[in-house]
Amino acid sequence: MSENSAACIIIVDAMGRPCPMPLLMLKKALKSNAGKNFLLMSSDPHSQQDVSRYCQLHALKCQPSKISDSEYHYLIES
Repeated sequence: MSENSAACIIIVDAMGRPCPMPLLMLKKALKSNAGKNFLLMSSDPHSQQDVSRYCQLHALKCQPSKISDSEYHYLIES
């Protein structure tokens, strides 16, 4: 990701929301902001599998990061 694209990352804050909400919130953001980059923040450990699989199926580049036992970040490039 270039420096210019880092400045226009859309944050999707799904902290405190159980699955499937993080994935649903990401889908909604992707639909209304096609071609943008996203940072999805989630506290649900199940989001690791859901988001990674969704990105793989839709050919989206996803960089997951485990911040702590209760915080997961996903940098998604569409």
